Amino acid sequence: MKLGIVGVPQCGKSTIFDALTGARGEDGDRSPARKDMKMAAVTVFDERIAFLSEIYQPKKTSFAKVEYLLPSEIQGASPEKSRAGLWNQIRTCDALLHVVRNFRSTGGSPPSHEKDYWQLEEEMILTDLVVTENRIQRIEADLKRGKKEGGEEYDILQSCRNILEEGTPIRGSANLASHPLLKGFTFLSAKPGLVIMNNEDEDEVLPSWNRPPEEVNAIVVRGRLEQDIASMSPEEAQEFLQAYHVTESALDRVINRSYGLLNRISFFTVGSDEVKAWPIAAGTSALDAAGSVHTDIQKGFIRAEVVSFDDLKKYGDFKEAKKAGQVRLEGKEYIIQDGDIAHFRFNI
Repeated sequence: MKLGIVGVPQCGKSTIFDALTGARGEDGDRSPARKDMKMAAVTVFDERIAFLSEIYQPKKTSFAKVEYLLPSEIQGASPEKSRAGLWNQIRTCDALLHVVRNFRSTGGSPPSHEKDYWQLEEEMILTDLVVTENRIQRIEADLKRGKKEGGEEYDILQSCRNILEEGTPIRGSANLASHPLLKGFTFLSAKPGLVIMNNEDEDEVLPSWNRPPEEVNAIVVRGRLEQDIASMSPEEAQEFLQAYHVTESALDRVINRSYGLLNRISFFTVGSDEVKAWPIAAGTSALDAAGSVHTDIQKGFIRAEVVSFDDLKKYGDFKEAKKAGQVRLEGKEYIIQDGDIAHFRFNI
């Protein structure tokens, strides 16, 4: 899962990035490969993986990972090219974390969270509209030359243009946002979004909106406070957590919301070599889940031995759960459930 962090200048994007990526002490996962962006992968801690690892004592335990990407404008380029480069950096992200300033700036100016949010939202809508219109024009030119292909794509893009011209993001239409023919366009306004209200240290409340965004969730993160806590030792951090009523880190809250936003669940594979979490979309079949483990397993899929985590925990291990009749043989159409432990039978 890759999440892009966006926002207008001076909203605290870097602070939020540091608060999220420093919470596990995993600075070593930061990627220096690109100077025009920051990237870091952090662990999705799951108590179920920890429990399974205790049972199987594997050589390797693999938690799921979330990758955070903080783009930056290209230095030395024209404003147009710089902004276009910024948007291109996040087109491959699964969802966007839209940071909105809700604190007084260094110069003392009060926050204007609603204005700032819609400013960036409108920029994404306009960017998508330009892409849409350019593609429509190319299809129309092809049709004039006698080419018959592109009819369905043309109709879908027309629907996108109508929505975007109204100032509405594509994510507002679930059918369009998820349409297979639009996947290659990586529309910005089609991506699921989570608004992070970057509040003052003492402010735990979401601000009110006159025009609240639709299809977008919002949470409060006291960015500067959480950035400081992320850099502390566990002992020091505990004092601040209690003093500021922080019951769950910003990282864990953002991950939980992001899983819900993207409709993600996790299933597990277990063994003496490795215990591993596999994040997938809810509704994924056993056949496709097998493919996420390895394409050969998907090609040679026979059956999946499945037991729920709760049943395995109840009976102690896979063998005892099987004796109790809780291990099921499922076919390729079976829909994997959150917490399923799967062993795939296959033959190549």
